[in-house]
Amino acid sequence: MVRFYRVVIAEPMRGGVRYNPVALDTMEGDFAMRNCLISKMAVAGFLALAMLVAPGLILAQGAGTVLKPADMQKLMPATVFYRGQTATTQMRNSGGVKFDDGYYVLAALVDTSGYSTGVASKYQAYFITEIPIKVGGRALPAGVYGVGFIADNKFVVTDVGAHNVMSVNSSTDEQLKRPVPLQVLPNPGGGFRLYAGRVYVVFSR
Repeated sequence: MVRFYRVVIAEPMRGGVRYNPVALDTMEGDFAMRNCLISKMAVAGFLALAMLVAPGLILAQGAGTVLKPADMQKLMPATVFYRGQTATTQMRNSGGVKFDDGYYVLAALVDTSGYSTGVASKYQAYFITEIPIKVGGRALPAGVYGVGFIADNKFVVTDVGAHNVMSVNSSTDEQLKRPVPLQVLPNPGGGFRLYAGRVYVVFSR
């Protein structure tokens, strides 16, 4: 708000001094406008900084280190429970990712010889994710699952009771130089690939 005050100014003149009242602005309005402008600039600067930092945080969460079978020895249990019984994990055919914020995604083939044909066809590997991820573009909550590559280029995820959770399309990598029964490799387009031979599915944060 602008306030005005009447100030008397003395003006010399012939034969004496004339006193002239003048209205003067105290400048309170200018100060208020300046404070408002400074506040707006501060908010704009904060928003700009947030926009610059946010992509970095997203990238940091999505980046990670690929784990090899040697790394999996102390992470994946030797036996795992699924559909009413336990099975042995194959550490030589295992892999995973340790994300830069410390969370893991782990996978290992299992010995399914004790299961029925119907269960074994979908339950090829034990899959553990500590954080929500996307598999083939679909959201998968943190948890423990059975996974498998099945006919018609599909990758199926089941819970530990062998109930279907989701099914997504799989792809084939004809350029893969050294296919193995199971491994995890970086995906050139971002995220990671879970391979079974040359067939794979992409997962990411």
